[in-house]
Amino acid sequence: MQMPDELKATMQKQGYHFVGKHSAVKICEYTANGLKGKTLCYKYTFYGIKSWQCVQATPAIGCDISCRFCWRLIPEEEGFKWNELNAIDNWDDPEFIVDNMIKEQRRIVSGYKHGADTELKLRRWKEANEPKHVALSLTGEPTFYPKMGRLIEAFHKKGISTFLVSNGTLPEAIERMEPLPTQLYISLQAPDERTYVNVVRPKIADAWLRFNKTLKMLPTLKTRTVLRMTLVKNLNMCNPEGYANLIKMASPKYVEVKGFSYVGGSRNPARELEMGSMPTHEETKEFARKLADLTGYIETAEHMPSRVILLCRDEDAKKNRIIDFDRIGEEYRNKML
Repeated sequence: MQMPDELKATMQKQGYHFVGKHSAVKICEYTANGLKGKTLCYKYTFYGIKSWQCVQATPAIGCDISCRFCWRLIPEEEGFKWNELNAIDNWDDPEFIVDNMIKEQRRIVSGYKHGADTELKLRRWKEANEPKHVALSLTGEPTFYPKMGRLIEAFHKKGISTFLVSNGTLPEAIERMEPLPTQLYISLQAPDERTYVNVVRPKIADAWLRFNKTLKMLPTLKTRTVLRMTLVKNLNMCNPEGYANLIKMASPKYVEVKGFSYVGGSRNPARELEMGSMPTHEETKEFARKLADLTGYIETAEHMPSRVILLCRDEDAKKNRIIDFDRIGEEYRNKML
């Protein structure tokens, strides 16, 4: 069973561009801003990623949790009872997905050439047609896609770095992934099980246990690891000691502490959130400092437009946070020798 046509049509109206049977790309606000010569993404500030050369994508639309703070469309809230993990019987090949994601991204950014009325904008528009980074974080749980290792390899072969964002409920998918992405994100949504269930509204019974298994796995992974937090006032912006224990257990190189934004799907009344659920940048920063004090992590950078603070595990992580993009393709070529 494929994605319901009505669901696909709804998502297309929201700016999603579909690739094959189960993948999609959508231009990010900061990619558009970069093409217009405006404010760039936090990933540029923290890791040196050029926003205008970034593809926001996913190889899987479905998800096994339904976070109350998520800006994305949740199919069940639109009346669709559809679980992609059990619905796709013939997954697209990784090479097909990569080639067509790039092709679709070029089609999307083609419309920005008309506004490239300065040397900076024209240069960025030309560079945008040759993506150097993909954020596999658009929607859903990307590790649903069973060929993720080959997908990452196909991107790296083209010299494109990869950030994979997972909710951590499929530790077995991460365990068998080869190669790993340039940077692996795990979303840290709550400091304890009770809060977790209330915040993420899991569709599987053992989500918290599976999430913890993933956190325990992180120290063994040979790649850059990140815990990404979205703080919502009066929901999960509590118990810093609980968060600190999980951070110390996972020992990621980086922790991103972000304030919730009341946009998109999070405005659905069923989520019971409001404008007042958004912490200010200073409130988010204060919480991040508590975590730094409790974990020994180093407060390193901030991006005020996104209300996000970067904590680094140690001086080595701080020193090496900017990614050397020229090495992505080179490492693949060396591997083939």
